[in-house]
Amino acid sequence: MKKLITLVLALVLVAALATASAATTLVIGASSTPHAEILEAAKELLAAKDIELDIVIFDDYVQPNLQLDAGDLDANYFQHIPYLESFNADNGTKLVSAGAVHYEPMGIYSNLEKAYTVETIPEGAVIAVPNDPTNEARALELLESLGLITLSNDADTNATVLDIAENPKNIDIQEFEAAAVPRMLADVDLAVINSNYALQAGVEVVGTAIATESSDVAYPNVIAIREGDDRPDLKTLVEVLQSEEMVQWIKDTYGTSVVPTK
Repeated sequence: MKKLITLVLALVLVAALATASAATTLVIGASSTPHAEILEAAKELLAAKDIELDIVIFDDYVQPNLQLDAGDLDANYFQHIPYLESFNADNGTKLVSAGAVHYEPMGIYSNLEKAYTVETIPEGAVIAVPNDPTNEARALELLESLGLITLSNDADTNATVLDIAENPKNIDIQEFEAAAVPRMLADVDLAVINSNYALQAGVEVVGTAIATESSDVAYPNVIAIREGDDRPDLKTLVEVLQSEEMVQWIKDTYGTSVVPTK
């Protein structure tokens, strides 16, 4: 009888250990703000579904895709679809969107000491913009919407300064790596900054945007995965990030700087 009880207890212990180890760990690459913060906020909801997150923070737009393609990450969360498609075309990768979570309106920011408004931007102003595919086009489209430049009729989502058809104020547009643009603001007149990098830099560095993209030209940020990776845990990750709880958390935390797609 004692042996039977011991055997039963051993089986119960094995079952308990198997249950405890049933959680899946997903390794997700992300920009620190707001993407990693959103993932951190979702951990509790995901844990209830037996999914744990290992969040790897990147400060650039290249390594998260290269490491996802190489299999070092299960997914990443930092980019919009036009950038993803451009990256695939340039690098031969096969990454796809598993679902959109939010978008970040790009804004134009003034050098804090000069305190320009849209109306007071001077002739020959120096404006820093991101130099990566699609984000430079977004920046140029914002400048065009403000009447500062006109792009050529055939300019697309990969437009660069070479696609500027008219520049009546002789604006000097200088291109920098996206993460560096907030730091450049002290040395130029204005800068067009991705919202995630503006949030990361803080208002004491960049102030508040004097103008932002219209929601009509939103570029939703997505969870990117390898083509054909249809694991249920990745689908659950997207479902949780799109849930009412996370939508409300994003709104409460970031206001109009980060806008849920749901």
